Order: sequence, then structure tokens, then C-alpha cells
Amino acid sequence: MSRSRMQVIALLGIFCLAALPVRAGDDKKGDVDEIGNRKVAHKSIISEEKEIAIGKQYSVEIERSAKLLTDPVINEYVNRVAQNVARNSDLKIPLTVKVIDDPSINAFALPGGFLYVNTGLLIAAEEEDQVAGVVAHEIAHVAARHWASQMTKMTFAQYAMLPLIFVPMSYPVYMGVMEAYMQGVPLAFLKFNRGAEAEADYLGIQYMYKAGYDPNSYVAFFGKVMEEERRMPGSMPQVFMDHPPTGDRIIKSEEEIKQILPKKEQYLVSTSEFDDVKGRLQQVISNRKKMKPGETGGPTLRKRQPSDQTTTAPTQTAGQSSGSTGGDDQPPVLKRRDSDSGASSTPSSNPSSTPNSSPSSTPNSSPSSTPSPNPNSN
Repeated sequence: MSRSRMQVIALLGIFCLAALPVRAGDDKKGDVDEIGNRKVAHKSIISEEKEIAIGKQYSVEIERSAKLLTDPVINEYVNRVAQNVARNSDLKIPLTVKVIDDPSINAFALPGGFLYVNTGLLIAAEEEDQVAGVVAHEIAHVAARHWASQMTKMTFAQYAMLPLIFVPMSYPVYMGVMEAYMQGVPLAFLKFNRGAEAEADYLGIQYMYKAGYDPNSYVAFFGKVMEEERRMPGSMPQVFMDHPPTGDRIIKSEEEIKQILPKKEQYLVSTSEFDDVKGRLQQVISNRKKMKPGETGGPTLRKRQPSDQTTTAPTQTAGQSSGSTGGDDQPPVLKRRDSDSGASSTPSSNPSSTPNSSPSSTPNSSPSSTPSPNPNSN
């Protein structure tokens, strides 16, 4: 057997192996008590470190184009709900959660544990467990490493079409070709096939159950979406675009809940905090609608109108006579002094302008103002 043919067989064997999930037995996949100790991640030639690095690159692009919600209260609440689900899942890597200011009902997870939740999902949800159900579904994609597994299959499919596959290549060369190809993968490739979506449903309802939520609420959210789609065709939320909540999907999820999840006396349905956060978000949206186009909510400069001058008391300025009213619309004018204005620095000839002047100081003073001769002087 030629060396090139052996390489082809070896690569096909790796491709088939990568298509299979790595689990410690399929029986543990349905055992909710083994969550966190079982292996549900699919095999991939991409390491977890590389997957996190790629997800980080994608997150930079997402946050550059999307508008993130900056409200700290809403962000903290969504992060706490998601982290609670993640602690009760098979996720082995840290989870980063952020909220996107977008009215569409959507949530998605990037490879490497970067989760984004749209504000539209919070508005559409009637209870906290419905938000937790969508979040659990996305966490399941990350825990099962669906993106890395799908990328592995796609990479080997590319190798099968490359003439270089018949040329002896070392492992670093294969990895170099794979990494070069991955750099051009669009973000749209994050869409998963039906098998991956079905597995995310299966794992997601388990994570909800383990976190204390009622898994039936996730199915109820399916029914709400289907009813809305029948009422308004084309209103399907983005989160269900790739795998619509059909009747078969709902029936399958209900059967899985009955088969693998023991009944509990009580579940966490919703909290008063969810109502407060939802009301806070609605208030933020309402305030934004009241703003005029171009307003940012901060202080702005306003041009003074003529009517504003009549509402303020008139003020006198230098050069204006005391008889001016100041109510004119004309701005104040600075007047230049006359050439003889320097005389104002000398004593005024006006009798009223000298403080101690009297009639006796004038040339026409009365005789009593001069000393009289003493009659006894002789």
C-alpha cells in the first residue's frame, strides 16, 4: 500500500472519530446526578485553549458592532442567572456573560464560553425560568463543544479536497493549514445542525432542572413562539431561526423530561427581582423613546431666544443712560467718550456738583459775607 493511500485512510479515520462524542458511556448522558462529572464534549483537533482564543476574537468583533447595555443592575442580574445555570452544567471553562441592547428575542454563545443575551429576550420572557431555559440551551452548546466539533469536520472535509493531502505532511503542517483556514471562517458558521440543536435541548433541560428551574417552562416558551408565529408569520425570534420549535421538537422535549428527570415538589419559577429588572429595563426603553433624535440625555447648549430677554430684569451697562429701559431687543452698545471728557477729572462748575458749595461762595455774595468795620475802633 502506498504511503499516500495510508495517509488518506488515516485522515478518514480521524474524521470519523471526530464525529463521535467523547462520553463515559451514553447511560451517563441522561443521568442528571452525574452532571459535572460526566464527559459530554465531542472530540476535536482544536484544544480548549485555542477555542477560547478564537471565541475571544469573535467577541471583540461582536462588541465592536453591537451596542452593549451599560446598566449595571440588569447586567449583574443576567450574569447571576447564567452563572447559576453554568455551575449546574457540564461546562469546564469560565463563562463570560454580557447583555446586548437589541429588541430581538435572541441569545447566543461563542466558542470558548462567551454568552450574549439580548434585551428583547428579557422583555419577551414572562418568568425567570424562561430566560434560564434559553441560557441553558446556549450553555449546552459550549459544554458539548459543538463549534469545535463542527469545525473539525469542516476542516477534514477541506483536506479531502486538497491535492496536498497526497503529499507527506507533518502534524505541524496540518495544524498550520487548519489554523490558516479557520481565520477566514465567518461568524455565520456558528449555526449548528439539527443534531447539535437536539442535543442542546436534551442537555439544557437537565441543566435547568439541576439549577432548580422547571424544565417545562422551556417547552412552554416554545409554544408561545409557535403561537406568535402563527399569528404573525415571519415573527420567529432569531434564537429559534436555525431550529424552529416545531411540534415534534416540543413532543420530544416533553418525553425526555418525563423519562430522565424525577419530579420535584417545587421549582423556582420566577423571582421578584426578575420583575424589578424587567420593569427597570422597560423604563430605560421608555425614557429612550421620549428623547428627541440626537439627544444623549446629557446637558446641551441652547441658543438664546429674543423672548428670553423680556423675562429677565434689565441691567444697565457702562455708557447707557439711566433712562434706558433695557427692554429693547437690540444688544448693548459701548459708546466712545467725547474729547472733552477729560474735564470731568477737574471740579465741576455746576453748583450742584460741589458737595460743600453755598450761595456765599459765588461772586454775587451778600454784604454779610465780608467783615464789617468795628465802630469802636477809633
